[in-house]
Amino acid sequence: MFKIDPSQAQQTVTVLLDGKHKALPAGMSVAAALLGAGEIISRVSPSSKKPCSPHCLMGVCYECLMEIDGTKKQACMTEIAEGMVINRNFTDEEDN
Repeated sequence: MFKIDPSQAQQTVTVLLDGKHKALPAGMSVAAALLGAGEIISRVSPSSKKPCSPHCLMGVCYECLMEIDGTKKQACMTEIAEGMVINRNFTDEEDN
């Protein structure tokens, strides 16, 4: 699931993911690109303090909520772009 078809030429974009540069597939949502690159955990739950992964990938569950370019957004509803700054806040979860 969520594997890139190696027979297709895939364009990539470079983003800053949790403070590190990472090349991710272009032309899809942030959540799909991260899953395709093996980045399964999207955030840490503010209530259980356990790692979460995206569930619905259509904007209903909010399990993919992360900071994208300084704003908290649903990664499944945000198209990936060159130079994005993505912070999953693994150690410092939001207070909201």
